[in-house]
Amino acid sequence: MTALRLTEVTTGNVRDACRLTVAPHQQEHVAPVAQSLAEAYAAPDVAWPRLVYADDELVGFVMGCFDPDCPIEYFRCGIWRLNIADGQQGKGYGRFAVEAVLDEARRRGSDAATVFWVPGEHGPERFYLRLGFRPTGRMVEGQVLGRLEL
Repeated sequence: MTALRLTEVTTGNVRDACRLTVAPHQQEHVAPVAQSLAEAYAAPDVAWPRLVYADDELVGFVMGCFDPDCPIEYFRCGIWRLNIADGQQGKGYGRFAVEAVLDEARRRGSDAATVFWVPGEHGPERFYLRLGFRPTGRMVEGQVLGRLEL
């Protein structure tokens, strides 16, 4: 049985994290890990970046955001990024990563979480809907805003 775990980004794994890439047809739907880490560096009190490992293999990256005092409700708690490596999708790694962010959100007392996705044929909409997120009817910078009550 494969052991899944999240780890913090460290000096020992950051280069591997930056080399992680999604499938070519998905690259227009999610920012590269290096960009996400730069954003996390700029917002260390809000961003929650984690690497996803299956046993000892790096298979993904997820970044939650936790800013309960943010004046924009949909930025208070949610998933900023999810990158599952090319060839590693469909194995439960994305679900594991999202559920880990949701567990952290509950631990912090959040009552809802949000996620944005780019609509389109190769976008993650079906994935997020299967996890229980529902479109709010709102678009933000061309992305669908989804919400999940915790």
